[in-house]
Amino acid sequence: MIVTIVGAGNMARGIGTRALAGGHSVRLHDRKPAKAEALATALGQAIPGADVTAVDADAAADSGIVVLALPYPAGRDVAAAWAGVLAGKIVVDISNPVDFTTFDSLVVPPGTSAAEQIAAAAPESRVVKAFNTTFAGPLATGQVDGRPLDVFIAGDDDTARQTVTDLVSSAGLRPLDVGPLRRARELEAFQLLHMASQERLGLNWSSAIAILP
Repeated sequence: MIVTIVGAGNMARGIGTRALAGGHSVRLHDRKPAKAEALATALGQAIPGADVTAVDADAAADSGIVVLALPYPAGRDVAAAWAGVLAGKIVVDISNPVDFTTFDSLVVPPGTSAAEQIAAAAPESRVVKAFNTTFAGPLATGQVDGRPLDVFIAGDDDTARQTVTDLVSSAGLRPLDVGPLRRARELEAFQLLHMASQERLGLNWSSAIAILP
């Protein structure tokens, strides 16, 4: 399967690594083409024989899955701008709409989520929430203390959820289907708590969660 990842930050690196480990082809797109090209080169060198390359936005049309490895609201904005290209596509939102100045709240209104806003911005896409509760560092290796990472998956389209589940399984991770897309509200709130607790635990999470476009 061809997996197109929009964004070339740490989360794109982690997801790209896992997708390639699962035998998939990876296409990388970033608003800064040189950044996508550099990541494609790095992944190709790290995984011999990997089918990975930097592409322009039109390449999303050939993808089985398009991963928006972007922070909120950049993912929503890309979904709106690419709504035509993404029609009928499985679109994975990994973002967490956290107020990064305070780590005290989400920045989406109550009763919604970043994933649901992306679904509204690209209404003909099949949006799935996944990977938002995994940090980039452990994701690149796929495990912690020998145990595979859990990946929570939410979406309204059964086939889309299953396709993402298959991707996660092939990548050596453990998929956990939590039901409809509205469950993204709880997943995003959970990750806010997860992020906020890291400092109290004395852990260095900042490099792990970077998902810059």
